[in-house]
Amino acid sequence: MNNFLKQSWAGLRILLALTVILGVAYPAAVWGVSRVPGLHANAEAVDTTLVAVAREGDKYFVPRPSAATLPASGGSNKSEINEDYTKVVDERRTAVAQREGVSEDQVPQDAVTASASGLDPDISPAYAEIQIPRVARASGLPVEKVRDLVAAATGGTFTTTVNVTALNRAIDAA
Repeated sequence: MNNFLKQSWAGLRILLALTVILGVAYPAAVWGVSRVPGLHANAEAVDTTLVAVAREGDKYFVPRPSAATLPASGGSNKSEINEDYTKVVDERRTAVAQREGVSEDQVPQDAVTASASGLDPDISPAYAEIQIPRVARASGLPVEKVRDLVAAATGGTFTTTVNVTALNRAIDAA
């Protein structure tokens, strides 16, 4: 019994020590470092193409919808059998079809369903394709130039996708 009490007391001390270190001291240290003047501006991911950056205006390609509100990320817990979700998807389909001047049956699924994180910069080539005429018209670029920019932003390992963030930067550079 004495050995049991020793081991229990040792386990309790370790639990308390780790709780203080990992639950209080470490978060406080990270918070403190984040408040050091001059570090905040350097922490922003300015040149990344790993995160979707939605741009205002018709001259830009539109990324997938997001269920999250930036700066947070996260998906929705609603499925396709949820009436609210179905209504949102239908509204998005109608809005995309009107914006792009296509019929609702031409709107790809990724144009109306949110990505899991809400930060996905990639869209399907089909979604990029229906956006090309609008972007060309609004940006003043020839349609073939916009198609070339889409081709340059297209890649993928398992599926072929178009990186909207890289593509919109290329639109600005053109």
